[in-house]
Amino acid sequence: MFKSTLSASLLATLFLAGCQSSSKPTEGSASPPDSAQTPVSATTSSVSAAAPAPDSAGVSTAEPLSPLDSLKLIGPKITGAILPNKRIVAYYGNPHSKKMGALGEYPKDDMLQRLDRQSQEWAKADSLPVQQALHLVAISAQGAPGKDGYYRMRMSDKTIRKVIRWAAEHNAICFLDIQVGLAPLGPEMEFLKPYLKLPYVHLGIDPEFSMKTGARPGTKIGTYDAADINQAVNFLSDIVKANNLPPKILVVHRFTQRMVTNYKNIKLNPNVQIVMHMDGWGPPSLKMDTYRDYIVKEPVQYTGFKLFYKNDLKKVDMRSKHKVPHLMTPQEVLSLTPKVVYVQYQ
Repeated sequence: MFKSTLSASLLATLFLAGCQSSSKPTEGSASPPDSAQTPVSATTSSVSAAAPAPDSAGVSTAEPLSPLDSLKLIGPKITGAILPNKRIVAYYGNPHSKKMGALGEYPKDDMLQRLDRQSQEWAKADSLPVQQALHLVAISAQGAPGKDGYYRMRMSDKTIRKVIRWAAEHNAICFLDIQVGLAPLGPEMEFLKPYLKLPYVHLGIDPEFSMKTGARPGTKIGTYDAADINQAVNFLSDIVKANNLPPKILVVHRFTQRMVTNYKNIKLNPNVQIVMHMDGWGPPSLKMDTYRDYIVKEPVQYTGFKLFYKNDLKKVDMRSKHKVPHLMTPQEVLSLTPKVVYVQYQ
């Protein structure tokens, strides 16, 4: 998978394959979403040896999209707010890693067919129309500091455009996810700004890898404050107003109390729809507890729920009728209140 032209030092830079932490999860909460299965060491279990290869050495710089760029001419015709009139069903990951989620685990056509089948299950389970999505980790936390010491790597323009095009040609929307590491959030959002000007491209931010204490990503679970979330909301709102776009969606991952602080200070904005996304893995009863404890009890606007094709099957749910591990069905997720309007599969 690694390109032969890359330097040895770059090959040693390991991606954090999804959301895995060696920290003990809060009692009663689902586990951190770990898609990496091969720990490098006992103290850095979040760093995957099967991480995706970067597209180019160092930190790539996005070029502004041309007004005539073909990506503006394709894709779903989004003319208004998506939520709550549709339920988003998304595949998460990175095309350079089979360990980060469904988006990269399968070849493109197979992946999209699987997304279609998964979406059909939701369409049968509920009357709310389904809006398909691809959720790309566009800026990935790293186990090594990199040249700038920020412990994160930006995907190349080529990779980002490729996934956006996959979504657009499939009549799906696209999310670009940020794992900042030690970098400030503002410049990372600015890097993605050319793509966010597309009406069907939206944003995700992951507090788990926001390392405000200076710790290396993966050694502890990070955090965002309401001020950080408001910064992202205002950034997206400015894009909407400047480009006359329909409202953007901001997905904020969460599976512990400290991942989001001062939630009451998060300010709603008519140009941005905020989804607080339950992002932990485990048996169904544990995931439901996490949803109630950290999403329902600290409400913001809309709610999301992640399902792990592999990690959710690691343990039998002792509080259910099932005798073997099982993936939650759409009907089980629909039993939650408030209703989940963003469902993500990893």
